[in-house]
Amino acid sequence: MTSYRSAPLGLALLAGIFTLTCACGSRQPIHSELMAAVQGADALAVADALEALIDAETDTIADREYAYENVRARADDTAAAQLARAMVTGRLVQWKGLRAASLVGDVERCARRSRDLDLEFRHGAATRVLGTLYVMAPTSLLARGDSEVGLELLDGLVDAHPEAPENHVRLAEAYLALGDPAPAYPHLCYCMERRDALRRDDQRLLARLMADAGTPPCPAAPETGSTAPPGVR
Repeated sequence: MTSYRSAPLGLALLAGIFTLTCACGSRQPIHSELMAAVQGADALAVADALEALIDAETDTIADREYAYENVRARADDTAAAQLARAMVTGRLVQWKGLRAASLVGDVERCARRSRDLDLEFRHGAATRVLGTLYVMAPTSLLARGDSEVGLELLDGLVDAHPEAPENHVRLAEAYLALGDPAPAYPHLCYCMERRDALRRDDQRLLARLMADAGTPPCPAAPETGSTAPPGVR
């Protein structure tokens, strides 16, 4: 059975990139596991190491800056490397907020390039990044997309991979961000039934989305083997 738990999650909580204004410096020590990943030749390993720290809520701005400087210096033009740069750059923007708004275009460019090179790499992870970016970021910072395009990308990803709960989380997040909670309900309910399959940071996001949606009533658990809840294709 295919596992999605190790797949990159897109830009979790990207809505916060324009409200976070942490004034923290980068004098904290860099985590050893991130430093070890940087010693290798795989940019995606660096992105994954940073994601693991974020998932555990132990990352620092120093970690994000260190990972960003490393992946930015790599010239590999592969779906994996471009996805890694989109992920790591997005995480730096997420922390720095408006101070790093100029990097939003780099997230867009790298996510689009990753999709061009391999649309199905990591089950469409770059599409999840790009769709979330288009929904959350001001169009003035983007070159080729907007919230409508982002919603279409995320909706298409759910169609292509309905069994992956993180896709439903992103689509529900998008609907709520756009002020249209009703279509988010079945996706939230689907995720609640499969909460243990989500990363911890996606579980935290799901809890916030459920609260924002007013804790929608969910139907009984779907039968074993079902890939989508009522109301979800």
